[in-house]
Parts: sequence; C-alpha cells; structure tokens
Amino acid sequence: MPRSSSAPLSDGASENGTQRSRKPTGRWWLRGLVLLLTVALASAALAGSLWRYEAAGPLPKARAVVIPAGSTATVARSLEKAGVIDQPHLFTLAALATSPAGPLHAAELLFPAHASFAQILRVLRDAPPVEHRLVIPEGLTAKQITALILHAPALVGPVDVPSEGYVLPATYDYVYGTKRAAIIVRAHEALERILPGLWEKRAPDLPFADPDQALTLASIVERETAVAAERPRIAAVFINRLRLGMKLQSDPTVIYAASDAEGVLPRSLSTQDLTIKSPYNTYVVSGLPPGPIDSPGVASIDAVLHPATSPDLYFVADGRGGHAFARTLDGQDRNIRIWEQRLRPIPIPPEP
Repeated sequence: MPRSSSAPLSDGASENGTQRSRKPTGRWWLRGLVLLLTVALASAALAGSLWRYEAAGPLPKARAVVIPAGSTATVARSLEKAGVIDQPHLFTLAALATSPAGPLHAAELLFPAHASFAQILRVLRDAPPVEHRLVIPEGLTAKQITALILHAPALVGPVDVPSEGYVLPATYDYVYGTKRAAIIVRAHEALERILPGLWEKRAPDLPFADPDQALTLASIVERETAVAAERPRIAAVFINRLRLGMKLQSDPTVIYAASDAEGVLPRSLSTQDLTIKSPYNTYVVSGLPPGPIDSPGVASIDAVLHPATSPDLYFVADGRGGHAFARTLDGQDRNIRIWEQRLRPIPIPPEP
C-alpha cells in the first residue's frame, strides 16, 4: 500500500530522495574555544615556569651552604633557610622535573649571588664541594697545632695532641665534615715522606745518630731565628758545640720547659728560668734535648743537615732583627754590649 504523502522523511533525505547537508551547531564552536583557551593557558604556564626557572633568586651575595643528605624537600628547606630561595615548593617541583639530569649532592656548596633555580640545580648536581685550607706555620708546638685544628672551621670530631715535632708545617686542603684526627694523620705522614729523603742527602760527618736527632736540632733552629739566611749559620753554631761537648744554651728550649710545652711565656725569660730542672733546659743538660720543641719547617731541617762552614760558637740578637756571631767568648761579650747599647733609649736633650 502506498505511503501517505504526509509520512516523515528520513534524516538527511529530501522529498526527491537527494541527501541534505547538516548545519553546524553551536557545540563545535564551544569545543574550539575550549581548545584554544587550554593551549593558551598551557603556553602561559610553560612560559611562566621557564621564566621562574631562569629568574634571579633572592641571595644578595655568594654564600657557602651545607646541604644535608635527604629528600628534595629537605634540600629546599635548607636553601630557604640560607636565603638562597624563597619559594621552596616551586624549587622542589623544578628539581623533580629535571631529575633525569642527576641526583642532588649533600655537601658544602657555594651558590652565586642571585642564583636562579637553574643555577642552583647545576651547583647541586655538578659543583665540587667548598674547599677549606688549614695553614700550619713553622715553629708551632704540638699544643699550639692542636688548638689551631680545634678552631678551624668545617672540621669535626676530637683530636689528640700529636707527638712533638712530628707534624709537617704546610697548607692542608679539606672539605666540610673532615675529621680533625685525619688532618693530624696527613701532617704526620707528610713529614714521614720527606724526612728520609732529606736525611739521605745530608752532609757528611754530622753529629746525629738518626733523623730524629736532626729533627730535634732543627726545631731549635726554627725558634732561634726568623731570618732564612741565618739558619745554616745558627745550625753550624749548635753543631760546633755538640762536637766540642759544650752545652747548647738555647733560650727556646728553656721557654719550652718553663711553659709546660706551650712554647710561649707571658713574660720575659729570667735568670732563674735558666736553672729549671728539665731535660729540655739546654743550659743545664748537655747535648740535645730528648725530642723536638716544635714542628720545624723543611728549611730548618735542611739547614741542620747542610750547615754553613763556620767556626762560630756564639750568637746574640743584633737589635735589627738578626743576629751577630762570634768565635770566642770575648767576641760574644762585645756583641752583647753593642746589642745593649742599641736597646737603650736615646736621651732627648732639654729645650733651651
């Protein structure tokens, strides 16, 4: 039976059977708008993140910071406390986002002024630890060296007083967390490495039984003069005395005995000090003291092992920073009188 002409047509079909095109709906435009907004917001967020990643930070000047071991959040808190960053949460996200670049290291690290997140993360991943330097000067006693190490920054742990004289004066590099005892070990091993070589190249016929005796005399020479050119000549005076069986009569050995091995006195040396009963008092005992009175430098050790060729048996301060030498006691007395004259104040004549 034929369909009524009033029957509905199928979607998209015309009365004559041809296909109709659909009209665009409002939903298409809405989806496009949402997509554009999403892309714009993502681009803005990415641009903002990149800007913040490279933006200057709040640190006013370069600073070394101890970074503890722990999570990224722990590192961020340490940086915030030190004033390197002011947005720890954003920094944590930046560190996590760049984690394929490597782990963050626990150490004392130096951060540049106004460091950005990018710079901070490069330091945390690639920079070497901050290097400290400890200078042990020549002529310090074991107690003085111990006090120096105890007060040096960034070292940890206890330290025992080393054997007197068996620490090589030098500059020692170290990083945060190094043990104090390790510095003593390094300084002792440094001396043990060089002393045998110096001993092997010594001049012939020296009055030393072993390198330890040479080290003992070197410690006396170290305290007797700060003038490098005088060391071989002062060494010659003491060696000449040892050969003749004369007492060394060195004031620094008396100071060492009177100061309980501190090496300094809060007063001038007195005549009474010269009578102290001590194996270190070379005004009382003959020959060398039982051991060094300080840690001598390489120059003093070398001076003792290669003394000047000299017949001198005496020396005294010349009042000009050096010493006057003499072969005889009469010559010594003359030099003492000259020294005393230089010490006397020049009288100022009264006004006319």
